[in-house]
Amino acid sequence: MKFIDEYRDGEAARRLAGEIRRITSRQWSIMEVCGGQTHSIVKFGIDQLLPHHINLIHGPGCPVCVTPLETIDKAIEIASRQNVIFCSFGDMLRVPGTSQDLFSVKAKGGDVRIVYSPLDAVKIAKENPGKEVVFFAVGFETTAPANAAAVFQASQEGLKNFSLLVSHALVPPAMEAILSSPNSRVQGFLAAGHVCAVMGYAEYEPIAQKHKVPIVVTGFEPLDILEGIYMCVKQLEEGRAEVENQYARAVRRGGNRHAQELMRRVFCIVHRKWRGVGSIPASGLGLAEEYSAYDAEKRFGLASKSAEEHPECISGLVLQGIRKPFECPQFGKRCTPETPLGATMVSSEGACAAYFRYRFMKQKAEAAESLDGKRG
Repeated sequence: MKFIDEYRDGEAARRLAGEIRRITSRQWSIMEVCGGQTHSIVKFGIDQLLPHHINLIHGPGCPVCVTPLETIDKAIEIASRQNVIFCSFGDMLRVPGTSQDLFSVKAKGGDVRIVYSPLDAVKIAKENPGKEVVFFAVGFETTAPANAAAVFQASQEGLKNFSLLVSHALVPPAMEAILSSPNSRVQGFLAAGHVCAVMGYAEYEPIAQKHKVPIVVTGFEPLDILEGIYMCVKQLEEGRAEVENQYARAVRRGGNRHAQELMRRVFCIVHRKWRGVGSIPASGLGLAEEYSAYDAEKRFGLASKSAEEHPECISGLVLQGIRKPFECPQFGKRCTPETPLGATMVSSEGACAAYFRYRFMKQKAEAAESLDGKRG
């Protein structure tokens, strides 16, 4: 396991944290955009290694979490219909809609299937010509090429019973929206390495220049994140605002041109609502007119909906980096992964789920251990 070990070396991590401490002269607030980075930060205690001057803000980088509540309700409506096979990645099944989730639909007899690729759903459609097969296409730019490939393949093979329920979001417009908000505290960004592996990072350069914020493309292992923070702090201390690439082993400035070309062919840019954040112009992908026959919303005649979040859930504030999960009065009480009030508690990339798993449960276990020791 050399590859993993070399990016999780404890001594190297302490050295990097010491370098960050050495160059930091004032308070800096840095947002990591990716939910996978958030989980690494909390799991490995990266935030606890840093000097108190560095404030890490968790951003809207969980694609499951930002899928609109209305879209979850549409997924549930489609999956509840007769003659439908509804396919999804597993992390969408526990995300709460207005009154239930996809697991509840499955428990009531709906044909809801977990798949590992949208191409699995295409295969299911070919094997079940008498059924309508719908794939829940959720994600950032990372998963868009595979979803585009599924639609393209279905089109090439003339499949009439396959469609996508699309909820794709684009990262740069969200970063722009965060920086334009009067409530923004963000002074630098750690950009998501996997998104940039597809799209490159040239599109971040106008954002850095316009808002005078450094943006560092960063990987997901502890040393990746610490080096990304170091590069970001170094820019802040030197008064620079550039796009730098820490994740050079996987990311190039131009990204994956073939993946981009396929995305542009199958999808078009649309306005998108982000759960807990609101509508952001030109921040999503929808199916292009040429492939509109594969649009599940049109196929099933779903009307536009409006839905209200649970009044006690502050996941919107968490997604905007305004609050931390443990600042929610219901965190670990009424809101747990088994009984989530919002998507950030149930998603595998959600900030609330990270704090619950790696901090809350650990603290409970330590407290119980301590109590047992006293009783003994």
